[in-house]
Amino acid sequence: MIEHLTDPSDSLDRQNEKLRKIAEALMRRVEESTNASGAAYAQFQRAAVLEQEVRARTDDLERALELLNDSNARLAQANKETEAARADLANAIETVQEGFALFNRDEELVLCNSRFGMHIPDIQEQLNPGLRFAEYVELVSQSGFLSLPETMTPGDWAKSRLDRHADDHVVFNVRLSGNRWSQVSEHRTPDGGTVILQTDVTDIMRIERQERDRILDDKARLIRATLEHIDQGVCIFDNKHRMIGWNTRASELLAIPITQFQMGTRFETLSNRLGDNISFQKGITEADLLDWVSRPTYRRPLQFQMHRGRSKILSVFAQEMPDRGFVISFTDVTAERKSAEALYEAKEMLEQRVASRTMELADALNEAERANASKSRFVAAASHDLLQPLSAAKLYVASLGSGLDKDTAQTVAAKAESALNSVEHILEALLDISKLDSGRAKAHLSTVSVGELFLQMEDAFKPVAQAKGLNLRFVDTKALVTSDASYLRRILQNLLSNAIRYTETGKVLVGVRHRKNAIALEVWDTGIGIASDHRDVVFHEFQRLHSDASAAEGMGLGLAIVERACGLLQHPIHLFSEVGKGTGFSVEIPLARAKPEVSLCSSVVQKPNSNVLGNTVALLIENDENLRGALTMTIESWGVEVLECESESEAIGLLREIGILPDFVVADYQLNNGKTGTDAMRALTDEFGHLPGCIISANRSQELVQQCKQAKLPLFYKPIDPQLLKSTLEASVAHGI
Repeated sequence: MIEHLTDPSDSLDRQNEKLRKIAEALMRRVEESTNASGAAYAQFQRAAVLEQEVRARTDDLERALELLNDSNARLAQANKETEAARADLANAIETVQEGFALFNRDEELVLCNSRFGMHIPDIQEQLNPGLRFAEYVELVSQSGFLSLPETMTPGDWAKSRLDRHADDHVVFNVRLSGNRWSQVSEHRTPDGGTVILQTDVTDIMRIERQERDRILDDKARLIRATLEHIDQGVCIFDNKHRMIGWNTRASELLAIPITQFQMGTRFETLSNRLGDNISFQKGITEADLLDWVSRPTYRRPLQFQMHRGRSKILSVFAQEMPDRGFVISFTDVTAERKSAEALYEAKEMLEQRVASRTMELADALNEAERANASKSRFVAAASHDLLQPLSAAKLYVASLGSGLDKDTAQTVAAKAESALNSVEHILEALLDISKLDSGRAKAHLSTVSVGELFLQMEDAFKPVAQAKGLNLRFVDTKALVTSDASYLRRILQNLLSNAIRYTETGKVLVGVRHRKNAIALEVWDTGIGIASDHRDVVFHEFQRLHSDASAAEGMGLGLAIVERACGLLQHPIHLFSEVGKGTGFSVEIPLARAKPEVSLCSSVVQKPNSNVLGNTVALLIENDENLRGALTMTIESWGVEVLECESESEAIGLLREIGILPDFVVADYQLNNGKTGTDAMRALTDEFGHLPGCIISANRSQELVQQCKQAKLPLFYKPIDPQLLKSTLEASVAHGI
């Protein structure tokens, strides 16, 4: 602009002058305009300052953005790592073999694997995160795959499940359709959440049930074997008249194909199948039998005879069981009846020939007849005495199939065992009774617990008394007496049998009265009583108060045996009776101070010993296969490993082969080829050194007793007492004998 105000062609002085004038003019203008431009300058300064602040703030903002971007990058990395960890957790949970689910502290489902709820597929799709625990329980309770007991509703199950959820730790089994089982485990987490594990335990439950079924099958086979072993035909019916048990002998005796004996067959149906082939005897008809079966009140035992076909004669005995079911047994008595008829015909023939013979021949014939009749009646009386405990055992065994619980079933089985032990004792007593007449009988005195004797008699006679409607009561006692245990048991058994037989109503009471140095064992009844002129006669052989009584009611040997046994033992016996009011018998027995050597009553539960027989080995030498199998089963039930052998040579060969010596040896005395158990024990000792052992035998000779005593071997008589054998094994193992 200044260039345009000066002329280049002017002289230098002229140009300088113009420039001075221009400068002065500008200076004046500036001086004149100073006040007006101050505000603008101030605005300029503020703008400059603001620009600096904006630039500083921009720098700060850029640094904040850089920090934010860095934080976002780290957050993204953390999220990535979290997602990876979650994926790893999900993969780990998915590899778990059980169903897994996690609920948070607010009872909401957080996560679960694919196996969770796999056994209830109809609700599995609804098991998603966010599902509340109560909703989960409701879904399960309504699932069609949940198998509930008949008495439980889905609502009941859901309430029970929620009640269990309140506990910190819960474990229970759930039954599902298709006979499958799932075990549910529920645990609390430290933050209040809930972890649920579902495990398929179907195989475990099946194995457990198979084992339980096997045990039940073993028991059923044992009962079945018992029924098949007896010669009587037996049919067992429940309280709805449905068949629940039978044996092959029943099919044979009734001539009904065994295929028609089926579980659940009603008695009326079975009765119709008999048809016209059966005819009833002794004043009873088929209608009477059906009326007895359908009677709503207590049924008294029913006994009668019936004919099958033209020749077969069956004795029938029907008796009610405690659960209102009943047992009917059939006994083939054809041979006995034919023998009786043959004897009668022979008697008639002999009577015709006696007339033509001499008196000496007649006397000899009469003597033979009396001896034969006495023998038959003695056998009948012995059979009757054996039927008492056998009947009790049959009733107890029959009741085992009526759905008893475990404890009750064990008690009933113990009572059945006690009754069978009574049979064993009776058989032993009969051997001793036979010695009474020969003069060879000897009393073996020992300390006897009267209380244990009472318990055994109660088990044997209470079912018989209850069947007759009598109240049989034993007064508990701790008295210890000196007597022969076998004969004393026989005395009390005959007195009880006699009291029950002649008492129609009322009760039978058994107890003791204490004397100075003795007790009086007394049996009182409310029966018919004994007239004074009959009190001596009742102790004679084959004498009965009712001459028209049947053979099944005894042959009058009971009191005769009692009197002879009391005479042998020197136990005075007294009789008290009043006609129409009852009878009492009292036997005086001296007291004893020592404790009983052997328990009389097998039904008394003894405290189990510690398991000293675990991991022990027993060698069994028994030539009879059935007894060997039974003994093996019994000994193995005590936890003992049994080595079975048939002979001495087999036992030695087995021990050489396995290189293991047994902890105990059980050897039968009578082996094959003239060998004995004592010979086997000597051979084993020569080969392997001393081995603890015992001898079992049915031989009761003094020679065998002396043999075992010299060899220091315990002797057990057959039938073998398992508890006594077990105690001997425990003592031997515990003391290292």
